[in-house]
Amino acid sequence: MTIQQVLLLLLLWMWLLHPCHTEMLFRRTPDLRSKSFRGRASGNDGKAIHRQKRGWMWNQFFLLEEYTGSDYQYVGKLHSDQDKGDGSLKYILSGDGAGTLFIIDEKTGDIHATRRIDREEKAFYTLRAQAINRRTLRPVEPESEFVIKIHDINDNEPTFPEEIYTASVPEMSVVGTSVVQVTATDADDPSYGNSARVIYSILQGQPYFSVEPETGIIRTALPNMNRENREQYQVVIQAKDMGGQMGGLSGTTTVNITLTDVNDNPPRFPQSTIHLRIPESSPVGSAIGSVKATDADTGKNAEVEYRIIDGDGTDMFDIVTQKDTQEGIITVRKPLDYETRRLYTLKVEAENTHVDPRFYYLGPFKDTTIVKISVEDVDEPPVFSRSSYLFEVHEDIELGTIIGTVMARDPDSASSPIRFSLDRHTDLDRIFNIHSGNGSIYTSKPLDREISQWHNLSVIAAEINNPKDTTRVPVYVRILDVNDNAPQFAVFYDTFVCENARAGQLIQTISAVDKDDPLGGQKFFFSLAAVNPNFTVQDNEDNTARILTRRNGFSRHEISTYLLPVVISDNDYPIQSSTGTLTIRVCACDSRGNMQSCNAEALLLPAGLSTGALVAILLCIIILLVIVVLFAALKRQRKKEPLILSKEDIRDNIVSYNDEGGGEEDTQAFDIGTLRNPAAIEDKKLRRDIIPETLFVPRRTPSAPDNTDVRDFINQRLKEHDTDPSAPPYDSLATYAYEGNDSIAESLSSLESGTTEGDQNYDYLREWGPRFNKLAEMYGGGESDKDTS
Repeated sequence: MTIQQVLLLLLLWMWLLHPCHTEMLFRRTPDLRSKSFRGRASGNDGKAIHRQKRGWMWNQFFLLEEYTGSDYQYVGKLHSDQDKGDGSLKYILSGDGAGTLFIIDEKTGDIHATRRIDREEKAFYTLRAQAINRRTLRPVEPESEFVIKIHDINDNEPTFPEEIYTASVPEMSVVGTSVVQVTATDADDPSYGNSARVIYSILQGQPYFSVEPETGIIRTALPNMNRENREQYQVVIQAKDMGGQMGGLSGTTTVNITLTDVNDNPPRFPQSTIHLRIPESSPVGSAIGSVKATDADTGKNAEVEYRIIDGDGTDMFDIVTQKDTQEGIITVRKPLDYETRRLYTLKVEAENTHVDPRFYYLGPFKDTTIVKISVEDVDEPPVFSRSSYLFEVHEDIELGTIIGTVMARDPDSASSPIRFSLDRHTDLDRIFNIHSGNGSIYTSKPLDREISQWHNLSVIAAEINNPKDTTRVPVYVRILDVNDNAPQFAVFYDTFVCENARAGQLIQTISAVDKDDPLGGQKFFFSLAAVNPNFTVQDNEDNTARILTRRNGFSRHEISTYLLPVVISDNDYPIQSSTGTLTIRVCACDSRGNMQSCNAEALLLPAGLSTGALVAILLCIIILLVIVVLFAALKRQRKKEPLILSKEDIRDNIVSYNDEGGGEEDTQAFDIGTLRNPAAIEDKKLRRDIIPETLFVPRRTPSAPDNTDVRDFINQRLKEHDTDPSAPPYDSLATYAYEGNDSIAESLSSLESGTTEGDQNYDYLREWGPRFNKLAEMYGGGESDKDTS
């Protein structure tokens, strides 16, 4: 059985032994009805409470919460002085919970609670009571309001708003430092007894922390709690009501407390001496290695700054603090040389950047270590004596002249020989060359400052024993000027003189330019190559000159153009000069000297014929000439058309004609006698059906004398034309001479008659008409001739 149950039974026992009988009597004031209505409420003392001079008098009913009995809980009694006890009055109850939570005996006025009431849900109930006549249902007393107040019992334990609290406190805090405050609430009535009076105590977390009983403030209980030893603590706090007395209800909560860091630990190097190695070829700015001091603190309290405070390498090395890793990175400050120095010693210091003055007594928040750096030897590339070279040379030096020498050495102790070469990408024209052994640069082509004033070369030095290990150096060659160019006219001058010019009249101002660039600047002198009776030159001594006339009047009819040679020379050494010729035209001018016309032919043209008309006439003549040329070309083309119309006709020996021909009398188209007399081909007569384009000398080949066989003749010509690249394509006999013996129809050509003359009969040709009489006579006559012979 719990404490709560014991208390509840005790209260019920006291209630049953000493019941609280409450009666409310009503009395009316004289200004209302004539009948009086008084209310009486009796307590445990049995004394009556009289209230007068009020229309309604009320009192409070008190009811204990959490009633656990089996019967309805009695609340109190309502009674009117009009009630005679005969049952003529009826009591009515209305308001909060009337009829459900609270019921009234309408005859006696007794009020009961029908169920258990929780004060934490509702602390009081407001109701209204009235007495009415049962027969008439009229009120005998006005309606009166009263309150039923619920008496509290300790039935609620203290509760915390959070099950788990999180708090923090700096480490090394003094005793009594406030950590966090926790507060518990009790739903019981704080105005009735000690049910809601809460007292705090610590169940877990001692001896490190304590709690104030009344306020719930948690404080540190031990001095110098070190986070580095223990960082997390769990504290359990209990809140108990009834002032913490026996039988009170309680609740607990957990508080997780973290010790936050303070800078109470200095940095420490794990080693007193650190050894590092670095190749001597490491470039400036490269990292050698790192050093790190450990600090038990965290966050900004563990931030460390590194510096080199002493040693023989303070000017050769730097140290940089890496913020994310809290390491000191040692870097190269100057180039290293194994042959010069092989070991450096540094003293490095690490110091906290955020120091808490409260902990100065713990000692200096810094530490030092010795760093020894060993330089390792590597095969270094050659080193030039200078970072760049500048050579100056005159442009007129002879080929093979040395313009300068570059020098390089092997910095290693082995001192390997050096080979020099030129980077040809910087000397595409191969104007220079270099001696591979001593580095002497000399010219291999003539120099010309006017083409290129500067040459930027790159010389490569490599060890003979290790050709891949090379070094480059820039070489700048400046070409100095030599007076090797003569001055010339600055521009082309279109000079004219008026016919009405007077002696001494200025007709042109001339100037000159020179490609050379002497140190003292350009200075030109102008003069005439020979004495000229018409013009003279006057030097202005400012690199310009004036051309003046020496006589009055000029005539276009006599001389339309004058050529004036002018000599231009400079003042550098050696002196260079050139002769420029001015072309001076004689022109007609107006009275103001403005040119009007310079052509002598213009005087012969009719006055009314303008330049536009002349151009139109010239165009017409050109068009007529073009038409005539086109007409002649077309006419000539028509005469050149061959009798063979298409390329396919060349495959056969049958020539197609556009007309039937002249019959027997037409002997111009084809000379059949050539076939009968092969020797006649030596005359090389041209074809009569077209006009040949080119006359060429044919190859003369030996003929077959006394050979009347046409087939042998054609075979001979076929072989000749097959080997002759200049043979014309229109000679069908050169391509198709013999059809062969495999054709079923045999040969259709009359050219085969040379082998079968005795077997064929040509009498049918006479039946074809007069047009074939000539052909019939030729073949028929051949047979008779052969027979007679």
